[in-house]
Amino acid sequence: MHHGVMPHPDQRISDPERIRALAHPVRLELLDFLGTVEDATATQCAEHTGESVASCSFHLRMLAKYGYIERAESRGREKPWRVVAGGYDLRPGADQPGSVTAVAEVAALHVLRETERVRAYLADLSSETLDWMNASTVTSGSFWATAEETAQYSEDLRRLNERFAGRSDDPALRPEGARQVRMFAAVNPDPTAPDPKGQ
Repeated sequence: MHHGVMPHPDQRISDPERIRALAHPVRLELLDFLGTVEDATATQCAEHTGESVASCSFHLRMLAKYGYIERAESRGREKPWRVVAGGYDLRPGADQPGSVTAVAEVAALHVLRETERVRAYLADLSSETLDWMNASTVTSGSFWATAEETAQYSEDLRRLNERFAGRSDDPALRPEGARQVRMFAAVNPDPTAPDPKGQ
């Protein structure tokens, strides 16, 4: 599971404890929010998420403990947080028992979040302009491929995002009319693949 549109290599995370630290809806929400702003305080995070400041502070400290976010420059008495530079890639490790279930847990939560986001967009579709309606897509495909070919396909999808790298951090790079756009993709084989010989 990969997150981020930075042009440099992601940090690969296989430690089950670090992965499981993300298996919480509020933490995923906070990480998502911090990824769209330069930095934010616990109070700003609370305003955005609707959670209490105390709850946000606790979850922000947990995200920092496991290396996903860090303290940003202080603004007077305020102590904002920011995402650690670079994306991250959650990968099961052969030598890390528990990493498979941890990745599966976080990925399943992520799918639910993204599904809700798409549903919210579609529920409000009538308020969109025709240009944005036509620019958006919900698409799926099906094909036969080896694990190696599938890995390359996943990598190609990730690289498509990189053409927009830097725009989150630097508003000056955003063309006029640009909006925050979301891409969500899941690439996986059918869980019960039929025998190709049809037996």
